[in-house]
Amino acid sequence: MKSSKLSLLEKIGFGSGDAAVNIVWSALAIIITFFYTDVYRLNVAHIALLGLLPRLIDAFADVAMGIFTDGRTTRWGRYRPYLFAFAVPFGLSIMLVFTTPDFSYTGKLIWAYATYTAMMLVFTCITIPYISLPAVITDDPQQRLSANGYRLFFAKGASLLVNTFVPVFAAHWGQAHIAHGYQIAMAIMAVVATLMFFFCFFTTKERVVHKNTRKPLGEQLKLLLSNSQWLCLAGACVIGTIGYVVRGSVGLYYAKYFLGGDASLQAAFITIGIVGNILAMVGSTWLTKFVCKIQVFRWSQLITFVLSVTMYFAVKPGAVVIAFVFYFLINFIVDFQGPVFWSAISESVDYGQVKQGKRVAGLAFGGISFCQKMGMSLAAGLVGTLLTFYHYQPDVVQSAFTLNGIALMLTVIPGVFHLIMGLLMYGYFVTDKYYNENIRQKVTQQTP
Repeated sequence: MKSSKLSLLEKIGFGSGDAAVNIVWSALAIIITFFYTDVYRLNVAHIALLGLLPRLIDAFADVAMGIFTDGRTTRWGRYRPYLFAFAVPFGLSIMLVFTTPDFSYTGKLIWAYATYTAMMLVFTCITIPYISLPAVITDDPQQRLSANGYRLFFAKGASLLVNTFVPVFAAHWGQAHIAHGYQIAMAIMAVVATLMFFFCFFTTKERVVHKNTRKPLGEQLKLLLSNSQWLCLAGACVIGTIGYVVRGSVGLYYAKYFLGGDASLQAAFITIGIVGNILAMVGSTWLTKFVCKIQVFRWSQLITFVLSVTMYFAVKPGAVVIAFVFYFLINFIVDFQGPVFWSAISESVDYGQVKQGKRVAGLAFGGISFCQKMGMSLAAGLVGTLLTFYHYQPDVVQSAFTLNGIALMLTVIPGVFHLIMGLLMYGYFVTDKYYNENIRQKVTQQTP
C-alpha cells in the first residue's frame, strides 16, 4: 500500500479534534483545582480525593474503550463514528461540571463527584477513538509527525482560549457572581468543543485498514506488556503527565499569591505559558526535520528540569517580569516532545506487530490514555495533598511557608518528573530511520 499524504484541510480537521479535547484537558490541568477551591469553595482536603478517584475510574474505562473499538469497524471507519456520536454528550458534560448548584456542602460535594466522573467517562468514549486516528489516516511516519504537529498546535490554541477567556470573563461578573461567570464561560467552550468534533469527523478519512483479530484480554495484555517500546512510552506518559498537571494546576495560585497578581495578571501568566507551548509545536516540527526526533524528546525534558530548578532559585515573590520569562521558557522547551510522543505511539504498535506477529492497537492506545489518566489522578491527589501540607487557604495572605510550597510546586517538583521522563526515553529506539528500515515495509505487507 502506498503512503498517504494528508491534505492541509485534513490536518486542520484532525487538529480541531484535539482542540476540542484540550478544552477539557486544559480545564483539568489548570482551572479545575482553582475553581473548586476558590470559586466552588470545596475543602482543600476533599480536592485531593476528588481529583484522584474519578480519574482512576476513568483510567480503567480507557482500557475497556480501547478493547471495544479495536474489534469493531463500521462503514464510516473504526474510530471516526465515536467523534460524531459523543460530541454532544461531551459538551453537556462540561457544562454540568462548571454548574454550581446552591446545595448544602455535602450536596455540593456529591454533585462535584457525580458530574466530574460523568465528564471523565464521556471524555474516554471520544478521546480513545480520537488518539487512535493517526494509525489509520496514514502509514507515513513523517505525515503522522506533521499531523500531530497540527494537532498539538490546535490543542495549545484551545488551551490559550480557555485559560485566557474563562478566568477574565468570570472575573467581570464580580466576586459575588463569579461562579455564574465560570458557568457561562465554560458553556461557551463546551459548544465550541462540540462543533470542533463534528468538524473533525467530516474532514478526516481512515485510509489504513489493519486486520485485527479478536484476542482474549489476557493475550492482548501479554503482548502489550512484552512490547518494550510501548512500555517506554507508557512510563514516560505517566511520569510526564504528573509533571504537566502539577505545574499547570498551581499556575493560577502562583500568579495570584506568589506574584501578587489580579485576575488579568493571572490570565496573562497562564497565557505566556501557553504561547510557549504553541511555539514549541512549530519549533518541534521544524527541528525534527534535521535532528533525530527521539533526541529532541530526551533533551527537551532534561533542559526543562534545569530551567525549573533555576526558576525556583532566581524568582522571588513579586518578581513578575523574570517569572514570566522563565515560565515561557519552561513551557516552550517542555512541549518539544509533544508531536514526537503522539506519533511514536502508532510506531510502537507497528513495532509490536512486526516483532510478535500479532497486532494490539486498541488496547495500546487505550493503555496510553490509561497511563495519562493515571498520571492525572496521581497529580491531582499530589496537588491536593501538597496544598494541604503547605497550609493553603483561599483568599488570605499566605505565609512564607505556603508561598515557598507554591513555588516548589510550579518549578522543582514538576521538573523532577520531567527529568525522569527524559531518562526513561533512553530506552526507546524506534527512530524514523529504524522504522523505515525495519518496520514500515513489513507492516505494509500485512495490511489488506
